[in-house]
Amino acid sequence: MKIGIFETGFVPEEMQDEFKSYPAMFEKMLGSVDPSLEFQSWSVLIDQFPASIHDADAWIITGSKHGVYENLPWMIRLQAMLRDIVAAGIPVFGVCFGHQILAAAMGGTVVKSDKGWGIGVHEYDVAKDAPKWVENAPAAMKLNAFHQDQVVKLPETASVWASSDFCPYAGLNYGDKAASIQPHPEFSRAYENALLQSRRGELIEEDLAVIAEKSLDNPVDGGSFAHWLLAFLKGEQNRQAA
Repeated sequence: MKIGIFETGFVPEEMQDEFKSYPAMFEKMLGSVDPSLEFQSWSVLIDQFPASIHDADAWIITGSKHGVYENLPWMIRLQAMLRDIVAAGIPVFGVCFGHQILAAAMGGTVVKSDKGWGIGVHEYDVAKDAPKWVENAPAAMKLNAFHQDQVVKLPETASVWASSDFCPYAGLNYGDKAASIQPHPEFSRAYENALLQSRRGELIEEDLAVIAEKSLDNPVDGGSFAHWLLAFLKGEQNRQAA
C-alpha cells in the first residue's frame, strides 16, 4: 500500500537534524505498525503537487504554521485536490492544519480561536457513535496538541467523533473515506516539548508554557492511534480483500 503525504509545513530548521520532517514522523508512526507500507510526500507549500490524486492509495495532510484563512495559492489548489480525492472515494486523513484545510475544502470555517493556544497533552471525548476504525478506542483519549486555529463551523457532510471543551470539533468524519483530527498523534513527547520551548516567551506566554510543560508527563494514545489511522487508511483495501 502506498500512502501519499501532503507536506503543508516544515519542522523548524534548527530542529530538522533531530526531528527531520512531518512526513517522516508519520512514516515512523505508521511504519512501526506495518513495515510493508510505501510512502511518498509532496511539499505542497512550495508548490510541489502530485500529478494525480491516484498517485497514492490513501492520503495524509500534515500540520503547518500557516492558517487556512490566509488563502495562499497553494492552499486553494490543495483544497481543490482534496475535494477531488473525497469525490473519488480515496481515503484521506488530515491532522491539525490538515484537519482544518479539509474542513475548509468541504465547506467549513476556520478561524484563529479567541480561546488562545491549545498546547500540551489534551484529552478528547470519543463519541459513542464514532466511526468503525476507532471502535476499540477508549471513551476519552489523550494526544499532544499545538494549535491556535480551530474549525468553528462544520461542513454539512461532517460529523463529530472527537471533542473537548477547548476544541468542540476536534475529530471530524466525512462518510467512510475522509476524516481528520485537530491534535497531533504523530508528535513525540520530545518534539512537542522542543516546539514548546522554541516558542516560549515569544508566542507562548509563560503561564501557559508551565501548564503545557507539566501536562507532558501524562501518557498519550499515539501508539494506539497509529493502529486506528492505519485501519482507516486501509479501509478500501480490506474490503476488496474480503
